[in-house]
Order: sequence, then C-alpha cells, then structure tokens
Amino acid sequence: MRGIILAGGSGSRLRPITSGVSKQLLPVYNKPMVYYPLSVLMLSGIREVLVISTPHDLPGFRRLLGDGSGLGMEISYAEQDRPRGLADAFRVGAGFVGDEPVALALGDNIFHGTGLSALLAREVEALKGCTLFGYAVSDPHRYGVGEADAAGNLVSLEEKPRAPRSNRAITGLYFYEPDVVDIARTLKPSPRGELEITDVNRVYLEQGRARLVDLGRGFAWLDTGTHDSLIQAGEFVRTLEQRQGVSIACIEEVALRMGFIDAEECRRLGERQADSPYGRYILDVARAAAETTPPGFLRSAELQPPFRPGDPAGPLPHDPERTVPWPATASNSA
Repeated sequence: MRGIILAGGSGSRLRPITSGVSKQLLPVYNKPMVYYPLSVLMLSGIREVLVISTPHDLPGFRRLLGDGSGLGMEISYAEQDRPRGLADAFRVGAGFVGDEPVALALGDNIFHGTGLSALLAREVEALKGCTLFGYAVSDPHRYGVGEADAAGNLVSLEEKPRAPRSNRAITGLYFYEPDVVDIARTLKPSPRGELEITDVNRVYLEQGRARLVDLGRGFAWLDTGTHDSLIQAGEFVRTLEQRQGVSIACIEEVALRMGFIDAEECRRLGERQADSPYGRYILDVARAAAETTPPGFLRSAELQPPFRPGDPAGPLPHDPERTVPWPATASNSA
C-alpha cells in the first residue's frame, strides 16, 4: 500500500497564523502537525508517501521531510494549485498510486491509541474496496456520518445530517483499492465547486465494497482546524507524553520499531536534533533498541501499552502486549 498526505488548503480558519506558513507545518506541542498523519501511514506499514500541498508551501515540506531516505522511506511531492476537494488527491496523485492500494490521510488529523498499528495492519490486509474509520462524537451533525451493520459493512453515509442515523463521524483516514483513481476521475464538482470524498465513498457503498471500522473508546481522534482545537491537540499530546514518558508520532521511533531503519540510523537522526528534548528522546530510543530491545520489538505509544513500574521486563520478540522498562535517562519532558 502507498500513502497520500493531503496538506493543501489555505488554512483560512487559522488566520492570521497560516498567512505565512502551511497549517500542516504548525507545531502540535513538540513536532510539526504533518508528523501525526505521516506516523499513521508508517504504522500501517507504508513506506512510499506522496505529500500534496500548494506550490507556495511545498518547499517547506521538502526542507522538513526530504526524500524520506533517512526514515527508510520514499517521500515525493505534488502540487495542488488551489483547493479542489479531498477527492482531487487521487487525480493529482494518479501516477503515484498506479496499481497499488492507497491510504489517504488528511494533514490536520491526529490519531492515537494503544494497538493502533495492529488495527491498521489488519485493515490493510482485509481491504476490499474502501475502508473508512469512524469515531463516536457528540455532535454528528457537524460531520460526514457513517452507519455499519454488525459485520462492519457500511450501510449508509450522510454528509452533515440534521437527524443523524449514527453518531460515527468519518475521520480523515481512508483506505482504497487502486480503482479509486478511476472513480475520482468520474466525479463532477459539488455545488461548492469541489470533488467530494463522500461521493467517492458512496460509489463503494453502492457497490457493496465499503467497510466502516469503529475506533472505540481506547482511541483518540482530533482535528486541528481551529485555534482552539490546535491548542487542545497540543495539550493532549503534552499531557500524555509527560505522564507516560513515551512520544506520540515520533516518526524516527516509528521508523525504528517498524523495521524501516536500525538503531544506528535512528541514533544519527537523534544526534541532528540533540539540542532539543525531542532529539534526546530519539537518542534514548536508539540506545534502548541497541542495548535491550530484541529485533522487531515495538514499544512506541501507538504500537503497544506504555510501561508502568512493575511491568515485567525481557519481552519476547514480536510480542505487542509486553514492554520493557523505559531507559533511566529518558526525560518525562521529552
């Protein structure tokens, strides 16, 4: 599977702070916003990623992420000169998608939860048509809303309904088979002049090829499209990281735990940022991996439960339900 991050748009709801910089390059606590959707794609096992943004903002993403080789990935870039809707990502990225299934991640969405990687891996393997991810919200009339049967098959899809049939909002993560490109090419702009992702999903719904995966109470989904939600997201990340001592969306750690890079490569990435708590965290992760972590063992916040005093040490390789003590040098402020 390949992945697309849609990081375009004007960020009008966040002005004036987005007047000079892309929304997806703004910080969410201690890392750029785009790290969060990128880490989700990585947790899905995806190593080839296309970042779509405006001609003005793409140089900033290139400076930040480069070609992805340092993370054991391939990151490429494409321009979207003006907002044309989420489904336009598949027109812009048609050559990138090719004959491979594709995940679309919106650049301002944050996902977190124990076992997220395992859930995503299962859905990548099970993909037949499209897979959407739903999240229970108290105000479903503000979102696209999906309803599923007992088997997880999508049975209805509504866009900002007055009387919602479900409280499951459709989040900003979508898995598709490669025919999504052909479907996107057939779309006509909506009354607001955009190619709507809901129209893509309706095609799969009508074909009986759509699933809705419920992100339950153990997961968190946030978007960062307003000043208040941006601050709230930062506070959420800060609180979890300081209390648990593990990082959310640390792409260097995810690359290591997913086997994209080794401990030495991770250490070099940390050294480049060693003046910051984030960089020192990466160094601690690399040191622990080199000294105590069996190959293939996963320990980041998204990959398994955080360590707490009294947890057994010395986990078996590839056992996602056990953990090792955090290195004594790790800082809770990282």
